[in-house]
Amino acid sequence: MSDTPEDSGAGVEPSDLTGRLLVATPALGDPNFRRAVVLLVAHGDDGAIGVVLNRPGNIPVEEAVPGWDGVSSQPALLFGGGPVSGDTVICIARARTGHNPSGFAPFFGPLGTLSLEQDPDEASADIEAVRLFVGYAGWGPGQMEAEIEEGAWYVLDSLPSDAFVTSPARLWATVLRRQGGTMAMVSTFPEDPSLN
Repeated sequence: MSDTPEDSGAGVEPSDLTGRLLVATPALGDPNFRRAVVLLVAHGDDGAIGVVLNRPGNIPVEEAVPGWDGVSSQPALLFGGGPVSGDTVICIARARTGHNPSGFAPFFGPLGTLSLEQDPDEASADIEAVRLFVGYAGWGPGQMEAEIEEGAWYVLDSLPSDAFVTSPARLWATVLRRQGGTMAMVSTFPEDPSLN
């Protein structure tokens, strides 16, 4: 499976952004989303849902959801998926080419949500990678689009590997750098501009 963007329209804003990344611009002031990289798992007329890919928590998967630590991507921690529904655990998985795992609901290419009701050992035969998120990011109808219009988010193509990187703290800069041009320069923007 190629690790290239699924489409080449970085800057194009189609009506369905499922599978794309929302990358926080330096102008975004909400501390929940400062330098966040959000993978959109659903987008439509009713709003949008995504998970923040670069907020690893402190709770090991083995403590939170026993049995899933052996198939979870490193670091095998419960990630903070967003400020909505903090008692909900969402499993994002990447299916092996040609496999259709039980309990898997694809949303973009090889990526999908996976039911944690599955036996993790059996699921591992059909799954290449797994990451668990507690909570999610949610927007009502038109809310996300308004934030994009205001300049809070860049809408960028995702790679299938983005959800499973081993160095999530570097993901914001990595995604911007691979765009080239102005966005590559934005990737060097200091965390605290007052210290520059």
